Amino acid sequence: MQVLTLLQARRYDSRTTIFSPEVEYAMEAISHAGIVIGVLSKDGVVLAAEKKVTGKLLDMSGSTGKSYGGSGEKIFLLNSNVISGVAGITADANSLINYARQAAQRHLFMYNEDIPVELLAQRLCDLKQGYTQYGGLRPFGVSLLYAGYDPHYHFQLYHSDPSGNYSGWKATCIGANNGTATSLLKQDYKEDISVEDAIELVLKVMSKTMDSTTLGSEKLEFATLTLDAEKKPKAKIFNPTEIDALLQKYGLGKKDEDRDVAAPIPSDATL
Repeated sequence: MQVLTLLQARRYDSRTTIFSPEVEYAMEAISHAGIVIGVLSKDGVVLAAEKKVTGKLLDMSGSTGKSYGGSGEKIFLLNSNVISGVAGITADANSLINYARQAAQRHLFMYNEDIPVELLAQRLCDLKQGYTQYGGLRPFGVSLLYAGYDPHYHFQLYHSDPSGNYSGWKATCIGANNGTATSLLKQDYKEDISVEDAIELVLKVMSKTMDSTTLGSEKLEFATLTLDAEKKPKAKIFNPTEIDALLQKYGLGKKDEDRDVAAPIPSDATL
């Protein structure tokens, strides 16, 4: 009986003429990924993300230069006016990020202006929707947050899922523990919030929803999108040193005793 049920499930998943639960499979993969939080303010947008791939032997040399910082695992620069946070399968995310960058550059080449934020989200969602419709393809197992600015609607925050749906948000999150984070955002978000208050809110929510007990640059990526003195969008992805300084500023960084604790000596049972 169990074998028959298994065969029926496989036949159900392989047919192209009926709805398949593969989008739900993709959503399940996203629910186990590191959380990404986005908050829209009156003068900017803030993104923060929990990194899952950490380790002392991980090469972080690319994050210490004068680039946009970060390890490139969770937060990416799509265009000069759009940054994105991803949760889900990293390989799928890399493919979509490259597609989005090319779409943004094509728009810039054709019209000599930065692509509108919603249009970029639509381009990616058209691609993702196609992968749910045709046989032999599977949905992308990744959700994205888009934080951007354009002259039409100013600062914007969008979320898209594997089905190809997208929606605009004032504050939202994706990944693990998103239910808890959403409840905290509902309690503390204010309509006229400034970017400084948004940074504090995002760090507060991250500290209560991340799996680790203390926040640190080794497990956190952070980015803001604001306007510079010439009223042009300025994207900043913080490097590890800047993240640690930001955490110390809001009293959420590691304490001195946490940094100086020596690694425990393994017992004979673990050798």
